[in-house]
Amino acid sequence: MTDNDVKPLTADDLYREEVRRARSMSLGQKVFAGIELFDMACEFAKSGIRAQHPEANEAQVLELLRDRLALARRLEDQA
Repeated sequence: MTDNDVKPLTADDLYREEVRRARSMSLGQKVFAGIELFDMACEFAKSGIRAQHPEANEAQVLELLRDRLALARRLEDQA
């Protein structure tokens, strides 16, 4: 292997880097990151709802999202 060869990153390498970055964050940064992740997950879920219900308007999409979040909460409480 020469100096020009680059070792490819493995999944373990990427995971370790994510953990390192998370550990270096302040509590405020972690809270903000959690909010951002939740918002992103909601946008993905709304996209899926729109695909399943193309006739739904934005209010209906939000209501279906709320229903799914409530169901997830109930299932988590049962676990």
